[in-house]
Amino acid sequence: METMEVTGKSVDEAIENALEQLGANRDQVEIDVISEGKGGILGFGAEPARIRVLMLDMPTELLPVSKLVLDNVMRNMNVSASSAVSKNNDTQSDTIEFDIEGEDSGLLIGRRGESLKALQFIVNLIVNRKTEGRVILDVEGYKERRYSSLRTLANRVAERVVDVGQSITLEPMTPNERRVIHMELSENNKVATESTGMGDQRKITIYPASDKPN
Repeated sequence: METMEVTGKSVDEAIENALEQLGANRDQVEIDVISEGKGGILGFGAEPARIRVLMLDMPTELLPVSKLVLDNVMRNMNVSASSAVSKNNDTQSDTIEFDIEGEDSGLLIGRRGESLKALQFIVNLIVNRKTEGRVILDVEGYKERRYSSLRTLANRVAERVVDVGQSITLEPMTPNERRVIHMELSENNKVATESTGMGDQRKITIYPASDKPN
């Protein structure tokens, strides 16, 4: 069983913090209040509330653990959405894919998928405390729509590069998005692609095949 100490401005806030960190709901933990904290005067002498949290026994297989964690994280976010194992999921691999649907699906996607990327990171962080494997999330087919639009973009820009005879650099993309561009143009012998930049500013440049730097 997993035990941790958590603080907050109040006992209720400390409990909320603990549930968020563990990706759990209230009936999956036991709470021991160490200190209810003190408010102090004008902020002086204040002490946080402190609790000890015992995580009750949970399954260790990737599917039930990841499903439980994902649903708990969304519940703690007050998000109206539900998750289901993707129809494309490979049950023999150490990766599990979930499709998410619901009223708040747009909030879970965010700008250019940044919120979805953050949610997937948090879920994997919590899941990997309990078992091994990787969790991939999608929201109402967003990723496939995004990848389809990227493939269209890649071919359109490639045509433009060939027409004008000059390279064109695309906006920064995630590693998976850049991979889609590279793969889509890999058999186009009129252009070549190259990734440049660092971190989240890494982007792809599409060149005429004869002009690609060595």
